[in-house]
Amino acid sequence: MKRILLLLIIFCSVLSARAQLGVGGGSSIVGKISGTLVDSINKQPLNYASVSVFRSTGKAPINGVLTDEKGNFKIEGLHPGAYKLRIAYVGYPDKFVDGIVTTDSKPDKNVGIIRVAPSQKSLKEVQITGTAALVENKIDRIVYNAEKDLTAAGGNASDVLQKVPLVSVDINGNVAIRGDQNVRVLINGKPTGASSASLSDVLKTIPADQIKTIEVITSPSAKYDAEGSAGIINIITKQKNMTGISGSVSGGIGTRQNNGNFNLNYNKNRFSLSMNAGGNLTWPQTSLTSFNNDIKGYNAAGDTLIRHTASESNGTTYLKRHGAIGNVSATYDFNAFNSIHSNIRLNQGGFDPNSTTKSSLIDSIHPASSYAYQSHNIGHNTFGGFDWNLDYTRKFKKEGEELDISTQWSHSKIVTDYTTFYTSQYANQKNNIDGLNNEYTLQIDYTLPINKVFKLEAGGKEIIRKLSSNSDLFAPDPANPDDFIFDNLNSSTYDYNQYVTAGYSVLTITLPKGYSILAGARDEITNIHGVPQSAGQTDLQAFNNDYNTFIPSLTIQRQISSTQTIKLSYSKRITRPSLQFLNPYVNTSNVLAQTQGNPHLAPEISQTVELGYNTFIKSSVINLSVYYKHTGNMIESIATPLADEPGTISTFQNAALNNSFGASFFGSINPINILTIRGSINAYTYNPTPYPQYVDDFTQTGTYVQYNAFLMAEVALKSGFIAQVFAVENSPRRTIQGTNPSFSILGAGVRKQFLKKKASLGINTLEPFNKYKHFNTNISSPGLSQSSTFAFPFRSVGLTFSYSFGKTTFSNPQQKKGVNNDDMKQGDSSSPGSGGPGGR
Repeated sequence: MKRILLLLIIFCSVLSARAQLGVGGGSSIVGKISGTLVDSINKQPLNYASVSVFRSTGKAPINGVLTDEKGNFKIEGLHPGAYKLRIAYVGYPDKFVDGIVTTDSKPDKNVGIIRVAPSQKSLKEVQITGTAALVENKIDRIVYNAEKDLTAAGGNASDVLQKVPLVSVDINGNVAIRGDQNVRVLINGKPTGASSASLSDVLKTIPADQIKTIEVITSPSAKYDAEGSAGIINIITKQKNMTGISGSVSGGIGTRQNNGNFNLNYNKNRFSLSMNAGGNLTWPQTSLTSFNNDIKGYNAAGDTLIRHTASESNGTTYLKRHGAIGNVSATYDFNAFNSIHSNIRLNQGGFDPNSTTKSSLIDSIHPASSYAYQSHNIGHNTFGGFDWNLDYTRKFKKEGEELDISTQWSHSKIVTDYTTFYTSQYANQKNNIDGLNNEYTLQIDYTLPINKVFKLEAGGKEIIRKLSSNSDLFAPDPANPDDFIFDNLNSSTYDYNQYVTAGYSVLTITLPKGYSILAGARDEITNIHGVPQSAGQTDLQAFNNDYNTFIPSLTIQRQISSTQTIKLSYSKRITRPSLQFLNPYVNTSNVLAQTQGNPHLAPEISQTVELGYNTFIKSSVINLSVYYKHTGNMIESIATPLADEPGTISTFQNAALNNSFGASFFGSINPINILTIRGSINAYTYNPTPYPQYVDDFTQTGTYVQYNAFLMAEVALKSGFIAQVFAVENSPRRTIQGTNPSFSILGAGVRKQFLKKKASLGINTLEPFNKYKHFNTNISSPGLSQSSTFAFPFRSVGLTFSYSFGKTTFSNPQQKKGVNNDDMKQGDSSSPGSGGPGGR
């Protein structure tokens, strides 16, 4: 009931604000005038030129806009009639275009390409490039223009994310911002239900050729969901708005992975349709693993060693991975005020590991208990589903006023099956896990520019998540140990429902002398209900977890000059534990390193204060920020020795709080015309303070500095050749018990463009000097020392290609808002199917 009342209050407040401010709608018989401005000499687009519209016989403009970075413009809200355009741009004389007529039957007019001649002086002094920078810094985000990165071709989304400022990706594909993995990843501003299976696997199914830009938001305003203490990453795919039919095909063939991508776009008057299909396939790869575990136990007095076991495992894993995605998007503008948009995104992926491991254990207290064995594991993992969105946008006569109503249904199915055979010591086990996830969202957003100083944004959202898991465990058949029979006692089901209701309001204030303020508040009500059931574990109980969170945000920005900006921001974020952290069943798929969730976890709460500075010096860019971050209720995995077995069990706990200081830098320079050098580094401290009950598990007692860095150099020649080389370096990531692996990579690529830049061929390489990359993990606590090494083949060489076809008369793209669920802590295997007693 509280959720319904909150949404009603928000909606009524929006209507009341409109009524009190006297804002009314316009006639539905209106249209638009659109087109594209280019330089008449070099044919480059004129970005941010002023376009004003007049009545054909009038002397005063009735409306006007600025062109975008591609020279496109669109002036809406025009009644049928005769008009003329005035075009103004620095270094160009004003140009008038007359004789533009719209009618009741054809209220929209696309004037096509308008060629504007520069003045004689500007012909000598001005060179218009019309090319976006690889990295752009905006008021609330950093934008990485991935389509400008030629070394990304042939890779996937994880490969591209490694190069984005402030972002790091570990060997398992887990994404972090400034070292914090509590990140919400969106695709085209919307979540994907497939990420409930495994975010890292979903990212590997997205070909790099599909990605247009990646946005990094470190201090989201109250408009965004409060989840994700590190911030938000928004991956925007290529969707061209073009008049007529156009498309592109691209792909890559390499020694490590292959991918392909196809786009088809249609745009006619008020209707646009975009279709996309892509996928990737890795060649079979063999990775190497080693695991060492040393456990010591003492008597009650602590002076006599009564337990000491040392176990060792070495194995190989043979794996191949595949993924495919498809997308169909349609938009129809009824008129300048009303439009509807629908999008469906399909995804399917999987991988089939096949591993063999040799293990041994030495018991120094009871030598007769020492043993050795071999295990063989065969796995089958698939994930797939869809995200369907239906959005309605209502614009009003007042410029910038807008109402958006968005809905989304995300559905995904995850299958995790495996069978393990042991030569001795342990019984063979088989586990089939089916997970199902349905997520329903209703969202309302309203924007009202009150005047030139104030802009109000308000909205509400309701999210309903229903996840279920069915784990069927099979035990060896006593009559034939190589066969299996259903184990009812250790099989299980798990149902998990989560309801989130949120309302927000954000006020933007534009002040004199370049000052602007963005202040907001958000309130979220969360209700969780979980029901674990297993015939063999009757002590499991249904659980509830309800809480309310208030989230303020504040950003103050000063435009010091046309090239310098300084910004101070405060944000509060929460990280709700998702299913993988709450699942109460023990995962015994690795008998020496078992894991278990905790249904009583509270959300992490973080608060960040950041001071940032950005400047442009000719063609160079410098971005610098310093920040302080306080995190309470930190969710950490704590490993402890098993009481009667040689392995360990790791459980999630709200174990500590952390105060972190950090600084980040990004720079781009052009020492000579053909050379661009870009680099970024982010460094921050890790100094957790454990809560009293976890002091004994805490071994990382110092203040540690962690970092991630990126460096790239690019040479662009007039002949159409472009060459790039890059390097990535991430330090080990600390936990309260040890370290997770560091990560580094070196890559290079060359591309040649031809057919008037409609086609290209390239060659890329990764890690040319190392066949394998080694990743080390270390954990220690009283009585426990654990280390593991994972070696993965990284060296690769690949060929890439791309070809674009069709018209290139662009219409001004509209920003589709839609659903944006960025409110769940995402790990590397948050599968609703990763639960149940026995082997998961």
